[in-house]
Amino acid sequence: MNEPNRKKKRKPIFDRRKPIISTVIGQIFMVALTVAIIFPLYFMFSNSMKTRQDYLDDAIGLPTTPTAQNFIDAFQGKDFGQWFINSTILTVTASAITLIVAFIAAYAFAKMQFKGRNLLFRFTVPLMSVPPIAMIIPQFQLVAAANMTNTLYAVVLIYVGIMLPMTVYLFRNFIIGIPDSLLESAQIDGCTRWRAMWTIVMPLTLPAMITSTLVNLVWVWNELLIALVFLQDDTLRTLMVGVTLFKSRYTLNIPVIMAGLVIVTIPLLVIYILAQRRLVEGLLSGSLKE
Repeated sequence: MNEPNRKKKRKPIFDRRKPIISTVIGQIFMVALTVAIIFPLYFMFSNSMKTRQDYLDDAIGLPTTPTAQNFIDAFQGKDFGQWFINSTILTVTASAITLIVAFIAAYAFAKMQFKGRNLLFRFTVPLMSVPPIAMIIPQFQLVAAANMTNTLYAVVLIYVGIMLPMTVYLFRNFIIGIPDSLLESAQIDGCTRWRAMWTIVMPLTLPAMITSTLVNLVWVWNELLIALVFLQDDTLRTLMVGVTLFKSRYTLNIPVIMAGLVIVTIPLLVIYILAQRRLVEGLLSGSLKE
């Protein structure tokens, strides 16, 4: 007996997989981009542990005799510790105030009905496109008229004013997606609007809060222009402004300058790593369950 005919699988004429050439080019591009991002960090960290002679002999290679003396010299610089404290105070205070005020304002724009709400929001959004340098002169005149020059709280107010429009816009777009039925159910159960805002809306807005806080922290910590203009006293300068002066003081000692830059960079790296983990947790805790 003849065996039953079996259908043979035909190989596809055209291979639907990506061409090998485009894949290789994409991988080469990603490797080059990664190297371009990592190399400045490598240069900074490796040279911060070299002696001056090791740096002059080989600025690219690894340190032959690693030393921590550069970090000691950096910390022993004039007012360096005070600069670090000033940057921490400004960063934490400005970011916290911005977070609270922006959340309350965004909740009002998204869930409350009042006259002129849409008009006020339309005036707030364009402020995101105004560069901070364009407001330096009027801000300085206002600060001088209020007798608030060379004060940290004046700089905090300026930072909050610059960060608020973007943060309000981000929060408002996030809160507006929360169903009104959820808040109405809470009010039926006896929950006030104020309590619903903090116990229901705020946990659901956690991903947006983490994202905006991370951006604000990094921006305030790295900000140079406003701190340079409004904080003229050496004891009130921020760490970024101090490193600029620190560089001119140690122009020929590049390893000490690299050590100072490492000290400036480490807090940002730690904040980003911690915030990246919390961002995933915030996305899970802020999800709606049907």
